[in-house]
Amino acid sequence: MAAASVGGAALGAVFGEGFAVLHDTVKDVVSKARMFKPILKRLESTLDRLAPTVNEITQLNEQLDLPKVETENLIKNMEKGEKLVRKCLKIPWWNYGFKVYYSYKLEELDKEIVRFCQVDLQVHSTRNGLRTLVNVNLILQKVDSVVDRKGVPCRVRDPPDFTVGLDMPMKELKTLLLKEEVQLLLLTAPGGCGKTTLVQMLCQDNQIRGMFEDNILFVNVSKTPNVKVIVQNLLNYKDMQPNFQIQSDEDAIDQLSQLLNHLRPNPILLILDDVWLGSESLLEMFKFDLPNYKILVTSRTAFPRFKFTYHLKPLDDVDAMTLFRHSASLHDGSSYVPAEEDVKKIVRGCGGFPLVIKVIGGSLCGQHAVVWHSRLMKWSDGQFYFSSDTELLAHLQKSLEFSDDKVIIKECFMDLGSFPEDQRIPAAALIDMWAELYELDEDGIQTIANLQELTIRNLASLVMARKDASEVKSYYNEDFVTQHDILRELAMHQSSQESVGQRLRLIINISGNNLPKWWTQQKQQLINARLLSISTDELFSSSWCNIQGSKVEVLVLNFHTKNYILPKFVEKMDKLKVLIINNYGFFHSKISNFQLLGSLPNLKRIRLEKVSIPSLCETLVPLKSLKKISLFMCNIGKAFENCTIQVSDAFPNLTEINIDYCNDLEELPAGLCDIVHLKKISITNCHKLFALPEEIGKLVNLEVLRLRSCTDLSELPDSIRSLHKLSILDISDCLSIMKLPKHIGELCNLEELNMKGCLRLRTQFPESIMDLEHLKLVVCDEERARLWEPIKEFLTELKVEVAEKDINLNWLPK
Repeated sequence: MAAASVGGAALGAVFGEGFAVLHDTVKDVVSKARMFKPILKRLESTLDRLAPTVNEITQLNEQLDLPKVETENLIKNMEKGEKLVRKCLKIPWWNYGFKVYYSYKLEELDKEIVRFCQVDLQVHSTRNGLRTLVNVNLILQKVDSVVDRKGVPCRVRDPPDFTVGLDMPMKELKTLLLKEEVQLLLLTAPGGCGKTTLVQMLCQDNQIRGMFEDNILFVNVSKTPNVKVIVQNLLNYKDMQPNFQIQSDEDAIDQLSQLLNHLRPNPILLILDDVWLGSESLLEMFKFDLPNYKILVTSRTAFPRFKFTYHLKPLDDVDAMTLFRHSASLHDGSSYVPAEEDVKKIVRGCGGFPLVIKVIGGSLCGQHAVVWHSRLMKWSDGQFYFSSDTELLAHLQKSLEFSDDKVIIKECFMDLGSFPEDQRIPAAALIDMWAELYELDEDGIQTIANLQELTIRNLASLVMARKDASEVKSYYNEDFVTQHDILRELAMHQSSQESVGQRLRLIINISGNNLPKWWTQQKQQLINARLLSISTDELFSSSWCNIQGSKVEVLVLNFHTKNYILPKFVEKMDKLKVLIINNYGFFHSKISNFQLLGSLPNLKRIRLEKVSIPSLCETLVPLKSLKKISLFMCNIGKAFENCTIQVSDAFPNLTEINIDYCNDLEELPAGLCDIVHLKKISITNCHKLFALPEEIGKLVNLEVLRLRSCTDLSELPDSIRSLHKLSILDISDCLSIMKLPKHIGELCNLEELNMKGCLRLRTQFPESIMDLEHLKLVVCDEERARLWEPIKEFLTELKVEVAEKDINLNWLPK
């Protein structure tokens, strides 16, 4: 559209035409893009109310003050917005990450637009109306940068890219499920047979999707089911929050009944995945006498009391061979290809179990012929059939054979058992653990390499967010690892071969108040573990028994309660270097006994997830060894208040602080700027952060300042000019920043600048930007790239990378 060539009336006409196209597009797409339906409905309503004002602007454009440049930009943005709305149709229906991540932001946007419509547009209809539409478009364009690291409970995940032998079982399962007399259907098979994958394929079937539409609810039940948490997740998934906190199972079932009645009269499919022996009563609780309401259960146990059951069989020889060849990459020419009979012997030893085939195939991928023959000798005892998980685990252990230079990979694999089942493991947490346990690099490159090797061997799955060039080797906060339950059990099984007191890795899972017998047998239990992981559920209320863990270097505490007391025995862990506290409950948890950390002379790293922190500096003794603090999804509004000592005195040698998804952070505490040793500050996805303190200029040793997706941050303080050691500045997706600091040129060591998604940064850059002689890389979008063109003539080594706009969210957590 040649907007630059039109003037006055013509420009106003183009403006009105662009609005009409966007308006019509939203109306058309809202009925088709089910994933975005609530958001687009709200946008449609807003545009409906703006339409009369836009018509007035179009008719009276010659009399109104329509700045040409601003209007041209708005026309372009409306064109982009129209294309982006169209692209919503291409996003997989199951991907609800956008809705959850931006729910609170869209509520604020809706209120803002209503205010413009009711008040501002009556007085300043043109300019404020234009700016409102720009804000709408900004939110739409944010779709391509949304990252929901925690994922959405109750969402059916995507099946693996490569599956074999499940097409016929899927058809048979569907036929049985759709029978009128079937309300509860049990899908059963041993662990590792592909039950969950089969369900995922079923939910992608056109007939199933057409029948149940948005009413497919997926719940991972696991070994220790919690009815209250399950129902809370279901309510959250459907945006139906009760007016009170669910206190009992009875309350939960009552809320579930209300939810199901709310979803009627449309058919409903509830999937209860991985139900263990002993949890049959749970299935009865979820049964309701409702028409077109069906429950599909997967379990390793064939419960005889349930009438309708589908038994998933292991793969036949042909499909097993196909899967093995794929897993061992025998078709790409890069691997040794053994004789056909030898391959058949190995595959027969896998018993037709897809998980076993994938793991063993992955372990042989790319291996020398000598390795193949060595493994073949061990697996040539004839056919194996696994009638129990114990046998399956025993067989999987054969895949954990690593060369001497790869022993560290096996250790890393077993460390993954330190985190609860069915939970995503943040790569950043593993970086902290392995930097101290195995002396891996602190930047995480070696950690990611190890995780990639585990992925290649099918022992885990590393999910990496898309990265710009400046982030490939430096930013892993959005990456995570998942692991099949069977593989997690294998990791724990491998870690438990020695007696409790002699294990180097001690993983304790406590259900309710049932402490392990070995723990309660002695008043003081001496352990030699370097890594200690303790997981408790919401029913845990016992006082801690005493552990003498003088050799513990990494402590992982996983829990579900709203109030958590740090174990007293922590203060005796003199060698503790890494403390990781994970709250997997629905609400934030308040941590007490934090002052115990003051007695830990070697503590270097603290990572807290989803906790409310009363004060980080309550300790009377400074944590002189502390180098890094990571706060993820925490309430930290009071974390730096009411301190008994100054923040800089509490953490005198802190070099790195990461604050991610902390929604109550509005302003960075000035006291942090007195920690002169700080080298890295990363504040990401903190949408209420509106200002940085002027004192930030005191951080003369700062090398990395990352402020990505802080959407309310409007400017960088002038004192940033004093950060002469700063090499990386990341302000990507900071929607409110409109200009760069006047003296940015004084950042004499700045090498990388990421300003992708800074859509309001439209003015020319300050003259001092010519002084950034060491600037090598700028990441931005097309509009900002044009502003850099004349500057590249002076900064001859500068590369300007235009970030790709890709709203395909397939890489999101599944």
